[in-house]
Amino acid sequence: MSERLQRRHLVPATAARLREMILAAEPDALLGSLTEIAQQLGVGIVTVQQAARILEHEGLLEVRRGPGGGYYGKRPDEAALERSVAAYIQVHPEAAQEVSEIVSLLLCELIPAAARCKDETLREALRELLDRVDRADTPEERAAIEHALHNLLYRMVNRPLIELLTRVTTQLQRDQPLPMLFRGEEGVAAWKAARRRVLQAMLDQDEELARFEAERYRKALMARQKRRRGEGPAAV
Repeated sequence: MSERLQRRHLVPATAARLREMILAAEPDALLGSLTEIAQQLGVGIVTVQQAARILEHEGLLEVRRGPGGGYYGKRPDEAALERSVAAYIQVHPEAAQEVSEIVSLLLCELIPAAARCKDETLREALRELLDRVDRADTPEERAAIEHALHNLLYRMVNRPLIELLTRVTTQLQRDQPLPMLFRGEEGVAAWKAARRRVLQAMLDQDEELARFEAERYRKALMARQKRRRGEGPAAV
């Protein structure tokens, strides 16, 4: 194997070993100086620096300089995950179309779980949201309801990973909005009816029906996306 090829494999291998060190330690723990880590891993300083850049981008590493400096382990947060996903979409623009699919799939897990919530304050907020649906005659109002529904679901359900993924993907959806799928009188009426069914099932604490309606909405959303892409019957 050529020296150049060896180095190409050495950097990701070093990043993997450094990642294991970070995750085995407490958050914000000092892993050591550049020289110490290079000696510990048995690689050169340049290799560690290149591996460190990978982990900094992942939100797992912080390099501090000056007195008290060194390599400190971190834990990825929502912003780091969002940066990574956004970077991936920049490299693969076709993936942007999948954002709403991911959001709707995650909601199919949150919605039935939220139907079990017995907190009356949150259930009252759900009733108020249902009352807003019929008055949502503009895209901005409908987007606001979707955003409010997501935030309410996060409060009703303790599913941290699903919440994190949903927050990241919905933020990307707001930053890079897809073409409006529920458009025209037919589309707006379909959106209102679908959202009423979902919210009412949650209020009735009917977990099975809430899952059915969430998945039903997702199928309608996916069908409209296909029509927009010309993969199905013409959109209304």
